Amino acid sequence: MEHELVGLAGSGGRWRPVAAGPFTVAAVALALLPIRPVWLWGALIGAVAAVPWLLGAVPDARRRRPRPYWRLSAAGLEKIGRGGLVLVSYERSRIDGLAITTGDGVLTVFHRFGRTAVGGMTAMGLEPLAVFVTARRLGIPMHVLDGEATDLLDPALDEALRVSGLEDDVPGGGPLPRDHAVEKRLLDQEAALLAAAYEPPAEPSTGDGPARGRGRAREQRLDTPEPLPSRRRIMLLGALTALLGAVMIVRIALDGTSEFGARLAAGCWALAAIAGVLAARRRLLRAAQIRWTITAERLLVRARPGRRREVQDLRAGDVAAVVVGPGLRLDPVSGEPRRADLAALAFGHRLELVARLPAHGLDGFQLAHALDDHGYRVITPGARAPRRPDYGLEGLPEIFAQVPGGRLIVTDGGLGWADAAGDVVLKMPEDRIGGIELLTIGGHAWVRLYDSDGDEFFAAPLSALRISRTDLRDTARRAGLPVNDAEYDAYMSAAFHSAMSALAAPEFERAAAALPAQTTGQDGPGQDGTGQEGTGQDGAVVDAAAEGVAAPLPQDVTFPVLTPPSPATAPGALLDATRRSRIGTYGMSVLLCEAVALLGAVWLGPDLGGFNTTASWSVPAGLLIGLFGYWLYDRNRSQLRVTSAGLAVVTRRGKVEWDLARDRIGGVGIDESAERMPRLVVWAPSGRVLRQITFPPDLDELRRACERYGVPWGPPDADRPAPPPPEL
Repeated sequence: MEHELVGLAGSGGRWRPVAAGPFTVAAVALALLPIRPVWLWGALIGAVAAVPWLLGAVPDARRRRPRPYWRLSAAGLEKIGRGGLVLVSYERSRIDGLAITTGDGVLTVFHRFGRTAVGGMTAMGLEPLAVFVTARRLGIPMHVLDGEATDLLDPALDEALRVSGLEDDVPGGGPLPRDHAVEKRLLDQEAALLAAAYEPPAEPSTGDGPARGRGRAREQRLDTPEPLPSRRRIMLLGALTALLGAVMIVRIALDGTSEFGARLAAGCWALAAIAGVLAARRRLLRAAQIRWTITAERLLVRARPGRRREVQDLRAGDVAAVVVGPGLRLDPVSGEPRRADLAALAFGHRLELVARLPAHGLDGFQLAHALDDHGYRVITPGARAPRRPDYGLEGLPEIFAQVPGGRLIVTDGGLGWADAAGDVVLKMPEDRIGGIELLTIGGHAWVRLYDSDGDEFFAAPLSALRISRTDLRDTARRAGLPVNDAEYDAYMSAAFHSAMSALAAPEFERAAAALPAQTTGQDGPGQDGTGQEGTGQDGAVVDAAAEGVAAPLPQDVTFPVLTPPSPATAPGALLDATRRSRIGTYGMSVLLCEAVALLGAVWLGPDLGGFNTTASWSVPAGLLIGLFGYWLYDRNRSQLRVTSAGLAVVTRRGKVEWDLARDRIGGVGIDESAERMPRLVVWAPSGRVLRQITFPPDLDELRRACERYGVPWGPPDADRPAPPPPEL
């Protein structure tokens, strides 16, 4: 069909074990039974453990059986099963409209008798943009509704939905509600697809043209990083685990299985071997590497989940535009559609979806620019709402709002709050002020006040206090109050060094011009590089000033060049792991060693005098090994150094593990990804994760250190760059 959208679905042709869990339980149960003779006992364990893999290798089991998939076409919305059988059908003539709910991402069908929730877009293998464009091409009204599908199915909640305001639905302070913003973004992407489909492609430039034309002439490859550990090592570890389990079971069988302890050890070894093989297979499937080969004539995308090689070859003439952004991908283990941080949708000139190209693990910045450099039209999602730091004004006293025209002033004995007439209505004595810190938060000047113990007790923007940063800094320093404005001091230092370097540049050039040139074998012993008389054998300077030429300096004279400090040496804050995390890691290392000691006593106890005898020395040894091993690691643990020059991770012995200059840092903060645990990372200005901080420092101290030394806190906002610090 001309307008047809097929959902993402797995082929189902991969070799996988069948019913691995039940057969594993059966193998462990057989290991516990006193079966005679012992060769039959060992053979039954091995046979039952190998049955799932043999069933998966049967040709009929490995035959391609495509999973059910969804299809949106002129016939309507259908779910197609095996052999083309229609399992679920929503006829086009009965569909009044389709809707996508933003709360749960469910596709809802509107018909003359009400509404029906079909299912989640991710589980159906459909992307919102593809459904939106295809439905509109088929003449089906398309809506984006804010909320969840369960709210739409209950008519009693309609009134509640109408009464509730839209203030909470404005994303990041934007002017539109969330559903309107999503629909506007889809409409903008559809308009970009229409322009790409109907506008003639730009002619590539040749010769000494711009970089865009030169990029089209060469081939560019983008690969995801190699998996760690590598696929070969994963396979080797799985094979060694299975071999070790088989050898131990054979050894137990040769020694005799009359005792229950021996059979229990054999069952544990069988469980460990099967679990190791299954874990290795699962890790192999997830260790997929994606390779893009981009040329002006075609796109070649190769993915290798396991042993299969999936290659997608697209001609450039068949692709009108490529949409790069969040999408879907097949889970390598289950084969079900899952969300992906990055995917590429290739649309043809009739706005049909040509191909879904996997891109998870690649850098979206590099992929989009590589496609654009080779002449492909690239469409990305609309500009997101800028991230704004959330700082409240709960610390402001009530009297601030009660005094009309009040403002913060510096009095003789400290700080005060004055009314419009200049009378001080609230005074903070100097002995209560331990420090005044001026900093920039979200592009606005803020002040933090600390007491004599060093605890923060007040924080507010200077605009709310009606005083400028310069006035507060200068008047407080004249009054003798402790003021810390690290950003202003850093700015003044940089301005001073830039001015001095500009003044010293002409003098340095004149001195460098007067230096004697490097002599060669062709020059005479008394000649310099310009043919003038130089220095004699005793190093004395010849009187060249009488000839009007500057006297050359001796060759051993050097000019000291001041290099800027590195992130590891510049003054700053040194952040360590929290005490709670260190104690928890100590406990986990000890528990792990104790678990290994107990398992070793169970498995090796019969050969070492029994379980009690072995455990009597293995348990204390495990405790000592755990404590001493982590102490060796903890005595040289990593620490984070935050400076005005950048970030660095250094060990306690002074070794620099990595450092990043300030111009390479776009933000520091928590990365809450959907597929992994939250982690503390460092972003580039483009949004790419540069480094991961493996140890968890105190987040409040890290935020204050970043704000104090000018390192941006939070994910980078490429759509709205942060303005420079005010009043500098």
